[in-house]
Amino acid sequence: MPELPEVETIVRTLKPELIGKTILSADLRWGRTLTTPSPSKFKKQIAGQKILNVSRRAKYLVIHLEAYSFLVHLRMSGDLVIRAGKIKPEKHDRLLLHLSNKKYLAFNDTRKFGRVWLTAQPEQILGKLGPEPLEKGFTPRWLFENLHKRSRSLKPLLLDQTFLAGLGNIYTDECLHLAQLHPRAASNNVTEEQAQALHKAIRKVLQEGIRRNGASIDWVYRGGEYQNHFRVYDREGKPCPVCGTAIQKFTLGQRGTHICPNCQCLR
Repeated sequence: MPELPEVETIVRTLKPELIGKTILSADLRWGRTLTTPSPSKFKKQIAGQKILNVSRRAKYLVIHLEAYSFLVHLRMSGDLVIRAGKIKPEKHDRLLLHLSNKKYLAFNDTRKFGRVWLTAQPEQILGKLGPEPLEKGFTPRWLFENLHKRSRSLKPLLLDQTFLAGLGNIYTDECLHLAQLHPRAASNNVTEEQAQALHKAIRKVLQEGIRRNGASIDWVYRGGEYQNHFRVYDREGKPCPVCGTAIQKFTLGQRGTHICPNCQCLR
């Protein structure tokens, strides 16, 4: 599933292509891609809407229109692509938005898990999300205090989008290794010093992920190179870049989890 760096990369790619363009019409090719409103209302409401901006909130891509917000969650295999020329829908295209510059925005989703929303009240969908880890409000003090308000294992808590927005399986494993914290460690046992290390690790890993255009770990993703710099994720049996110990993999909360058993001792 695309995480914060991958979605941010897509946003930065789409921005210059979309801002200022008008959506002429929509071709909904698989109805369940659309969460709200109804297909007929969606086609009517989105037609003629000018695109004002493109942004990201957590793992949601937000296209700001004159009267609405168009939200996209890519889920497992979704992708947004600008295409030019004669419209030739591809096999897994679920939605096409025809633009005023004779191009079109295609939502391609092999596994059909991705979803889109057209709404005048985006906070109804985005309002329960936690803070953005790269914004000013996410501080070491906030992290320490909020870790201690809960009694959960670190990794499942960091994956909880209502706690902190944007982290997924890959970047959580990477952050915890950099901070030398075990994924099973209890959140309310984290010291202030450990919280500071985790805060620093989260920002560093995400910023590096964005700098490298995210990670391309499946055939549906393109352009990223962060997978070439993983510390632990998808490196089972390979040496830890810090101490050389073989990376281990286990399941935590139904997620494959990678650690260095030496650097990330469970105390």
